[in-house]
Amino acid sequence: MSRQQFGFLAGFLAVAVWALAGVGVAALAVLAGLLGWLVVRVLDGDLTLTGLGDRRADARRRR
Repeated sequence: MSRQQFGFLAGFLAVAVWALAGVGVAALAVLAGLLGWLVVRVLDGDLTLTGLGDRRADARRRR
């Protein structure tokens, strides 16, 4: 599945949940999905929590 197809499916499912259950439930579903994605990235070693802190510090220095 390409990234475009996955993006379409994710968007479609978010709108379907919104239409069937309401905005609040759809927002919670999207947040749960993002949290799950973040946890998997950390567990796979693709993303480190210290790297996130470094990004925030760099953004503050650029201002």
